[in-house]
Amino acid sequence: MASNKDPSESDALVALQWLNAMGADEVTLDAPVERFVEPPPVSEATPILNKSPTAPRPAPVGPMQIAPSEGAKDAIESAGAAKNIMDLKIAVENFEGCALKFTATNTVFADGNDEAEVMLIGEAPGVDEDRLGLPFVGASGQLLDKMLATIGLSRAENVYISNILFWRPPGNRSPTTAEIAACMPFVQRHIELVKPKVLVFLGGTAAKTMLDTTDGIMRLRGRWFNYDAEGLETSIPALPILHPAFLLRQPAQKQEAWRDLLTLKSKLLDEI
Repeated sequence: MASNKDPSESDALVALQWLNAMGADEVTLDAPVERFVEPPPVSEATPILNKSPTAPRPAPVGPMQIAPSEGAKDAIESAGAAKNIMDLKIAVENFEGCALKFTATNTVFADGNDEAEVMLIGEAPGVDEDRLGLPFVGASGQLLDKMLATIGLSRAENVYISNILFWRPPGNRSPTTAEIAACMPFVQRHIELVKPKVLVFLGGTAAKTMLDTTDGIMRLRGRWFNYDAEGLETSIPALPILHPAFLLRQPAQKQEAWRDLLTLKSKLLDEI
């Protein structure tokens, strides 16, 4: 069967396929350039485009964002002035000293019963948390709820949940030291106002930050520590456990997580 294509069209298609195979798959100019002709010399009057390097794109900022040093001072003052949890929530929402606030959709403060005797502290909001403005509402939050239910705990009744960061890091990256430092006065004041009998740190970043240690979560998990702060009358027993997001990636570690939950349950029977 004879082809209906024009011979010139077939030749052009073959040439195009050859160019694509050779990697020439982009049109860079509107007109062909004779590359065997020496270009004219550039005179001093001829403008040279892009002579200076392109300036780096600045990080997004808010209209009232302040320098890190001033932000740390402002965080300490604002957190210290909070007389109750609502005051603290408003102070966090008004805080301009952490750049994450200006890339996040929502401030994620806390969830659960603020009179609970068990307070959980995680790392940072994720995509779902940023969208809804509540901590641990995505897949890891659903797993966390199931884990808590196995030992008779729920955020609706006897658990209070927050994070060491109140805003989602872009791309769910790990928080920087500066970002953590900006939020820590609020986190510490949060614990002082809730006055839980037991603290649970979810994951390595939260545990290392709150316990001021460099040990990883696999060394910390399942062990009791004392959390101390200037505004507390007495130290609070603190238990680091594996983060639910880690368990979703490493389901074989759920056995260790179950042991940690039993350790928590045993402590609660003694403390509460």
